[in-house]
Amino acid sequence: MRISCLLLVAVAALSPPQVQGRTVPAEHAAETAKPVVWRKVDSVNLADFNKDLVRGKLTMDVGVYLPSNFDPAFDKVTLAKMLDAIAAAKEIYEPTGVQINLLWVKTGAIDPRFLAIQANEIPRVPDTEYVNSYESSKRHPTELTAMARNAFESIIEPDRDNDRTIYLVALQDVIMPFTELAEGRNWTIKMVRTGGLSFPSYSYCNTMPPAFRGVITITNLSTPGRQRRTVAHEIGHKVMNVSHEYKTTNPAHEVFAEGGLMLYGSGEDIPSGAEGRWHLERLLMSPFLYRLRSDGTRQWNPDYKEGGHYYDPLYGDKVVHFPGQTKMDPNW
Repeated sequence: MRISCLLLVAVAALSPPQVQGRTVPAEHAAETAKPVVWRKVDSVNLADFNKDLVRGKLTMDVGVYLPSNFDPAFDKVTLAKMLDAIAAAKEIYEPTGVQINLLWVKTGAIDPRFLAIQANEIPRVPDTEYVNSYESSKRHPTELTAMARNAFESIIEPDRDNDRTIYLVALQDVIMPFTELAEGRNWTIKMVRTGGLSFPSYSYCNTMPPAFRGVITITNLSTPGRQRRTVAHEIGHKVMNVSHEYKTTNPAHEVFAEGGLMLYGSGEDIPSGAEGRWHLERLLMSPFLYRLRSDGTRQWNPDYKEGGHYYDPLYGDKVVHFPGQTKMDPNW
């Protein structure tokens, strides 16, 4: 009996703990936090916000988490700014035939450690000229940090439609590391302070836990331009599943140009056809969209077949094959 008890203790010590029904790796356990106690913001009139919804029209569900314990100096995201940004996104997507259903806006005190997070692990392999960035991401997908995973475990409430719902999570800082060519064959690691981050499937593919597949962090709506485009742009990464690209512009980490919603600028165009890199078509196929049936149930679009990389078979021929490119010295 004594041996059995000692064995049970040893097994328990080696077994990874559980958080909200999910297994947490032992090395991450110390960082886990209790689930946030959320409450709905009563001042938000959902019926009024959603009054123009049309039954049977393609729809995306959006929920908002707005921490109540931001540091006093932080004012880049407020309730009013967030609602204005979602209203602008509704307007931008309206010509595509896609509507936004605001499920709720909730507030509560999150663990202060998670007011600022590092989103992803430092990339291990930079893109070179042999394959394009989408193919590279399929081979070497981005991975959440333990910090980001634990933050989302405490913030996102378990729900049967977690993997189909878009969550706008307001935080103070979300930092994203990336590689950049320094010179010759040398690369450097940089970190960017994001204003919004979509954690897109074309980048994370099978590494993203399904419960967090719809997370978008919003950290800066401080200017009229950001209020107008940030939420719509980040939703675009999620539902079109494309990077910063437009017509003849291939994806890059940052592309400042006018025209398309998916560039950095003031453009709002969501183009169609091969010349538009199939943005509209990919949007309409998104697994985050559904049509409301007459009985009130949701008829979801088909899900990804291979985790949601850019060339996922879900999209068929609605993809662009383009060569890899690099600024690396060819004579290295």
